[in-house]
This record gives sequence, structure tokens and C-alpha cells, in this order.
Amino acid sequence: MKSRSTDIPADYSSTEQPALAWLALGALTQGDHYFREILDVLSAAIYITDAAGRITYFNEAAAALWGRRPELGTSEWCGSWKLFWPDDRPMPHDQCPMAMALKESRAIRGREAVAERPDGTRVPFLPFPTPLHDASGTLVGAVNMLVDITERKRAEETAQRLAAIVANSDDAIVSKDLNGIILSWNEAAERLFGYAAEEAIGKPVTILIPPDRFDEESAILEQIRRGERIDHYETIRRRKDGSLVEISLTVSPIKNADGKVVGASKIARDITERKRAQEQQHILLMEMDHRVKNLFTLSSSVVTLSARSAETPEELASAVRHRLGALARAHALTLSKASDGTSRIEQATTLQSLIKTIISPYDGRTDEGGERVVISGSDVPLAGGLVTSFALLLHEFTTNAAKYGALSTPTGHVDIHCSEEGDQFVLTWKESGGPCVDHRTDGEGFGSVLARMTVTGQLGGEISRDWRPEGLVIRLSIARARLVASGER
Repeated sequence: MKSRSTDIPADYSSTEQPALAWLALGALTQGDHYFREILDVLSAAIYITDAAGRITYFNEAAAALWGRRPELGTSEWCGSWKLFWPDDRPMPHDQCPMAMALKESRAIRGREAVAERPDGTRVPFLPFPTPLHDASGTLVGAVNMLVDITERKRAEETAQRLAAIVANSDDAIVSKDLNGIILSWNEAAERLFGYAAEEAIGKPVTILIPPDRFDEESAILEQIRRGERIDHYETIRRRKDGSLVEISLTVSPIKNADGKVVGASKIARDITERKRAQEQQHILLMEMDHRVKNLFTLSSSVVTLSARSAETPEELASAVRHRLGALARAHALTLSKASDGTSRIEQATTLQSLIKTIISPYDGRTDEGGERVVISGSDVPLAGGLVTSFALLLHEFTTNAAKYGALSTPTGHVDIHCSEEGDQFVLTWKESGGPCVDHRTDGEGFGSVLARMTVTGQLGGEISRDWRPEGLVIRLSIARARLVASGER
């Protein structure tokens, strides 16, 4: 006979009940020590009362469950210190299942209770009280077996906690069998993949896999069958609407009680934003590297240009200081300023003022006495979020002119003309008087990538370059509505 087991049937009537009742009846009515000795050695918690509910016998297993030894012939209904209902309400002893079985002269099944020991610990149990009748049918007492269900309750609570964790997880959690059929599907999986649970459960997991990645599933299942875990596998899956999503996948084998692999659990995390952030970080690192190199080039150019017109070390130092200061001011225009609160606000500026600031380190006169940089035409207020993009773009034009073009020689000059053509704002950058420029110099380096990303990607405009014999001409065309500051349209 099993004791403290979670698999004792709730009806407890087919085998154990008649045998236990027979033993108890013999012990109660005949006073036979043989029957009591049998009950004593049973590991199940068993006790007997007379017809009035007074405890006349209990075995050691019952005393261990109660944590005390009740007084025979005096203690009534149950030997526990205190009793509670499962919802924590106190249960009077005269309302316990044993009392009800005697009062109603019927077996009571399925009424869970909690016994509190004198030391304060509590034991959830299932009672199986059965009335005892003599040969004439007279009620002579009752026998009760108490099944400790502590482990079962603990397992239920653990299962409930795990179910709550799965249900409320931000990650998609899916289980499947070894044939790849979906068995469970949490709310996060619905959010990530677009299928409701009733649409996904029972379907092959391949509904989530793009056709060109079907081989992945067979490889994953093969590893799972070997009991292997797959950690943070980055791949692509397909949503219900057909769109693709980048995910990080962790797959673990599910084993039965015998340790045999019977399925797999899959945790999928959307890494789209992380991937986007990594790409952005890569661009920023490229830009940082590019800017650092350009700073050295610009500094060298500033010193070289200043030295051509300076007659004394003091004049050279003054010119270099002035031009480097202009570079710093141009850089400051690309930065946001702190507001009175904790947020940051964009600076307001116009396109021509930005051009003047960026180009100022190279401003001045050519060897022939003409202006090195001429800015003309229409002006337009820049939207705050575009100042940085335009500053970087103009910085690229200026840097390339200083390294390879018109601003690299004392005779070169640049004409910058701004105009409005319908709903388009056009900036034309025209160099002349410099060395012959090979268009391969610019190539597909970072500057070209930045220009294309800024103009075509961010602003939806167009940019073109024309390497003429007399110098480079750049034409930049952007819709005015995309360019101007808020409130100035």
C-alpha cells in the first residue's frame, strides 16, 4: 500500500478502502492486537475513532503527520493541532471530513484540508474517512487515511509559476514535438509572429521558416534528439503577414519522466532593433575614424595655407588660431544645446550661415586677390534635425576641396550658389582654379556613402558630381518642404 503519494485515486474505493476498513473493523470491534500491529507498520497515516468521534487508535505515520500524539479516548475527530481549509480559513474539528463521515454515515472523498503542527508548519493532505458498521449494520466508528500532498502542491505551484512566467514573458516561447508540430504558444509568440495560439498549435513549425531556411529545422531537430541545447542562434523567421524578422533563437530538449527526449522548447527574441543599433554603431565608428583622419588633414591644410601669407611666426600663429577657432565654431553648430530641463534642444540656423561657418577656415583671398569662397543666392532656415546632417555634408565638400580640389592651392576658389526651382531648393558647389581632379579620388569612400545616405536616404533628394577640366561641380537638389525649419514653410 502506498503512502504520501500523489497518485492515490480520489475515489479510493476499489482496493484499499475495503481492506483498510476490514483491518480497522477487526481492530475496533475485536480488540485484536494482530490487526493493530498490521496498521502500525503501514506507512500511510491511519487513525480510528468510535461512533462518537473519539480517537481510539492512530499509527506512527499519523502522529508524524500531525506532529503530536493525541490523547486516546479524549481527542475527537482528528489528531491535528489545528485544521484549515485550502483557502486558509480555520476548519473546526467538528466540521472536518472525519466528523462529516460519522455524522452523515457515509464516506467522504476529495475534500482537501491543511493540518497545522504545534511548531507552526502546515501539511496539506487528502483525507479518506470511511464509516465502519458491525454485522448488524450498526455504526461503530470510522477509519481515516491521510495522504500528505505537500510535494504535489509544491509541484502544482511550481507549474503555475512557470506557466505565469511563460505567459507573461516578452520573449516568444513555443514548444514542439520531435516531428516539428507546435504544441504550445504564448502571447509573446502571437505578438512576434502574428499567429493566434489556435492558428499555430497543431501546425508544423515550418510555417515560421522562410523556404530558403527549411534545412535549419531538420538540423535543429537532429541536435534536439541527441539531447543537445542550441544557444542564441541568430536567424530569420517569417511572420503571418509574410514579413521577415531577425531573431535570436534558443532551443532546449524536453524530456519525459524517464529522461527520454520527447520534444523541444524554443525561445525566440526579436533582435531587429539590436541589429539596427549595431549597424548604426558601425556607421558612427566609421564616421569617427573618418573625422579623426580629416582633422589631421584639415589641421595640416590650415597650417600650410596660413604659412603662405604669414610673414612672421606671430602672424602664422594668429592665422592658425583664427582658422582652427572657425572650425570649432562650425563643429558647435552641429551640436544640440541643453535646455533648462534635462532635455536637449536643437539650435536654429540658416543654410548660408552654416556654409559660412564651415567654410570660414579657408576664406580669404586668392593669390590674384579674388575671394576664395563666394556664397550667393537664396537662403533658407534649416530644420533643427538637419543641421548636423548638412554640416557633415558641407564638411565633406570642404575637406575634399582642401585635400584635392580648389582649396588646396592658393589660386583656387569656390562658388556656392543657392536657388529655388519650383518646390526644389538647389545648392550648386563649383570649384575652379585648382589642380586637375580625378573623380576616382572620391571613389566610393566614406564621404560618398555619407552623401548618399544623407541626401537620398534622409532628405529624399538628389546629388550629382561633374568633374570638369576647370574643377568639380556638385549639384544638390532637395524638396524645400523637407529642408526648412518648422514654422517657416
